[in-house]
Amino acid sequence: MNAPTIHPVLLCGGSGTRLWPLSRKALPKQFAPLIDNKSLLQLTLERLSGLNRTITCVASEDHRFLVREAMDNARAQGRQILEPMPRNTAAAMAAAALLAAPDDLLLFAPADHHIPDAALFAATVRSGVEAALAGRIVTFGVAPSFPSTAYGYIEAAGPTGHGASHAVARFVEKPTAAVAESLILQGGYCWNAGIFLVQARALVAALRTHAPDILAACERATAAHSVDGSFVRLEREAFEGCRSESIDYAVLEKHTEVAVVRFEGAWSDVGSWNAVAQLHPADEAGNRLSGGMASVLRSRNTFVHAPHRPVVALGTEDLIIVDTPDAVLVAGADCAEQVAEVVRMLAREGQAVATEHRRVVRPWGAYDSVDTGERFQVKHLTVKPGGKLSLQMHHHRAEHWIVVKGTAKATRGGEVLLVRENESIYLPSGTIHRLENPGKTMLEVIEVQTGGYLGEDDIVRFDDTYGRCAAIEVRGAVERAATPSANQPVMPPVAEAGVSAAA
Repeated sequence: MNAPTIHPVLLCGGSGTRLWPLSRKALPKQFAPLIDNKSLLQLTLERLSGLNRTITCVASEDHRFLVREAMDNARAQGRQILEPMPRNTAAAMAAAALLAAPDDLLLFAPADHHIPDAALFAATVRSGVEAALAGRIVTFGVAPSFPSTAYGYIEAAGPTGHGASHAVARFVEKPTAAVAESLILQGGYCWNAGIFLVQARALVAALRTHAPDILAACERATAAHSVDGSFVRLEREAFEGCRSESIDYAVLEKHTEVAVVRFEGAWSDVGSWNAVAQLHPADEAGNRLSGGMASVLRSRNTFVHAPHRPVVALGTEDLIIVDTPDAVLVAGADCAEQVAEVVRMLAREGQAVATEHRRVVRPWGAYDSVDTGERFQVKHLTVKPGGKLSLQMHHHRAEHWIVVKGTAKATRGGEVLLVRENESIYLPSGTIHRLENPGKTMLEVIEVQTGGYLGEDDIVRFDDTYGRCAAIEVRGAVERAATPSANQPVMPPVAEAGVSAAA
């Protein structure tokens, strides 16, 4: 008899504010390069590919291209279910179950956990299949290695008679240190990893019993969903009306048909900088280094994350140092759980670094805001092979593109030009333009913007490969995306005139 197919579903929500400044609202921790220059999402995709290379991701509309890029990097395939707004894990899992076949065996896993032993993880998941096929919701508990106060606990009862699973006696909220220690000493408890194996029909039935309002909202949102390539968009109004609650509160703590399978391998939810530090080897003084540019001298128990420039910790103790291109965090190790308070403080002060990175990922590549000042801004653009920016126009700024690597295909009004390395092109304000990479290697361009207003909302899109031609707000006014008017010149064949050599 063939083993049943397991369908992985990755839950890609979460803001990850406790890992600021590397993780921010625009680039939460699951998308940030944390381990060996790979994101936790990519590592999770690679791990789950051992079970099935076709993977569903449930993610925010704002992060759709980050998810697809991670899937490309992990060589995974599948669709992305896009949430118009966050509504917690119960709604995310309900939507995925409703969009699956009733008999599908779904493995729900957070996208931001680190599990280094992929083979042991896959074997543990398979050991829960029998219980899941019997109609239970199978949760996977991690064998605790210390009395943690950062995780919830699961108390296991007797065997269910289905494979390696045990019945769940109770769920325990994140305990105090004393309670956590007593749970470890009693035995029979494991950490709640938030990973579940369940048939779609069983999850829908449990939701109908314990959270019918959440299920009803998700039924409306999925019934009216739209498909755009690999993106599956839930109907906004219906999903917006859904109650926000975790699957633990909404279903698991009330449901009787829940089983637990114990995972004996290493696991981390990477929920703080102390947890990140534990992923790196320590020297004889307890120091841990990350990023390749970190050094310590006469220091103890210090963690330094420095991937961009040399950072040296001298004579420090019990310290966390995290360096990024536009912000630095220096914190006592005992304050790692309070980093989210820093983010809230910066947000109240109106500082963009609270939520945004200097480097911004786009579906065509990325841009890095290298420098900015009064009436100018300098960006480093990287455009993927075959990538193209939207056909667009700016009211308030002019742009100057200098190609530093590769060959660019530039649309400027009625011209289409090839711009090679060490050449540049000028785009006056009001000019319809587009940048493309026709080559097979990464295109790198320095963009110099000048003008009275340099905000990202000064853009009118006329055509876009990535479906972003919606209404565009430009400094308080809304302008509809349109096609060029009939009196605009038709684009001629590619020319090589009008290009200047960059100084």
